[in-house]
Amino acid sequence: MKLYEALARDISESILSGALQPGDRLPSVRKTSASRGVSPATVFEAYYTLEAQGLVQARERSGYFVSVSAGRLPPEPDTASRPAEDALPLAMSERVFDLLETTMRRDVVPFGSAFPSPLLFPLARLARLMSTNVQQLDPWASVDDLTPGNARLRRQLSLRYLIDGMTVHADEIVVTNGALEALNLCLMAVARPGDAVLIESPAFYGSLQAIERQGLEAIAVPTHPRDGMDLAAAERALERHRPKACWLMTNFQNPLGSLMPDEKKRDLVRLLARYQVPLIEDDVFGELYFGAKRPLPAKAFDSEGLVMHCSSFSKCLAPGYRVGWVAAGRFTRQVARQKLASTLTTCAPAQGALALYLEKGGYDRHLRLLRHTLAAQQVQFMDAVRRHFPEGTRVTRPKGGYLLWLELPGAADALAVHAAALAEGISVAPGPIFSPQPGFENCLRLNYGHLWDARAEAALATLGRIVHAHVTP
Repeated sequence: MKLYEALARDISESILSGALQPGDRLPSVRKTSASRGVSPATVFEAYYTLEAQGLVQARERSGYFVSVSAGRLPPEPDTASRPAEDALPLAMSERVFDLLETTMRRDVVPFGSAFPSPLLFPLARLARLMSTNVQQLDPWASVDDLTPGNARLRRQLSLRYLIDGMTVHADEIVVTNGALEALNLCLMAVARPGDAVLIESPAFYGSLQAIERQGLEAIAVPTHPRDGMDLAAAERALERHRPKACWLMTNFQNPLGSLMPDEKKRDLVRLLARYQVPLIEDDVFGELYFGAKRPLPAKAFDSEGLVMHCSSFSKCLAPGYRVGWVAAGRFTRQVARQKLASTLTTCAPAQGALALYLEKGGYDRHLRLLRHTLAAQQVQFMDAVRRHFPEGTRVTRPKGGYLLWLELPGAADALAVHAAALAEGISVAPGPIFSPQPGFENCLRLNYGHLWDARAEAALATLGRIVHAHVTP
């Protein structure tokens, strides 16, 4: 156990035992550092960990306090999924389209949305930078950066990889229309109709749609809500099905919020390398961590160029700009060709504005504020679920992102809950849309990335009443 983990464990035990009460102030970082004989950085990391667990809250200029809901949060899901082991054709699109249509209405409370509130982003500053960039735009840039993307933006992305300890050359990066295009291009680069693809269970519905659209088959692998895909089950699936790709989210997976530990990511990369199966890594939530440092992607452990790391600015900076990228490793040329043959290029003004924003600084300051806001909202949201939902409801406690996965007690019909909630002006994401096979009928994914206010509290109370009405003991 690392020093910060031991410190966090000791404080956690004091909170859960009642020795520290809700509202109590934790000792200052300086005092704890001196009393425990550890560095201030270790104390900060321990406090960040406790904040991510919903046990403490930071108050500006005041320090850290035991959360008002500490010790009273709903229990966590504690078992991995159990999908069938067969490769399956998919028919997901209609279900997903129905959900997406409901999240586009401003009069609906967007608990079912896959995006955080646009009010959390520096859109005014980005707009000014876009204006500046358009006025200075080199006419030849539309030709020079046609498919790989804006050279300045790719350099900035390469620098951010370097900060995280990874050497990713700008020439390896292809800028795309959001991360979803990057993920689709990767899939097209390595798989053909009829091939099989390894996925998590439950899985991001965008991956299910992409697999369906390209005529591929999905192999769902058991996945735990805390640490992700079961690697022993993954190896059995690799041996049996010989898939052409593995598509998964190692950091704050959608919908579970699971975070794969670094050691497990390393083992995953080694396992796929033995079978020479490329990994399509969806890392759109990686910057939204609540701990002391950004969790490494699986790409950090890749020495053979088999990992195609995909991300975007849509979830953390500029949701409407639709700018993503892929660091495609040995598949860079194939991905670039797929891009050239499909959408050709990505919006030049949007790329230029983001490059300018990264060059001028301020991105990390924005991310710190965003992460703090999301961590605080997660605690408020979980406490409201505890108060309004049936006893026995289990809720994940992600260490980042803005999505919660709920397991409802007894027999429940998530699709019926979705329909009843929509009639009350509330969207939710029902569990069945995250699986290529029947399952997760008693599960919901809820978005806590929109500002917590009286409207959100009332909507969650209404949703709790709906769930009560649809749960059979």
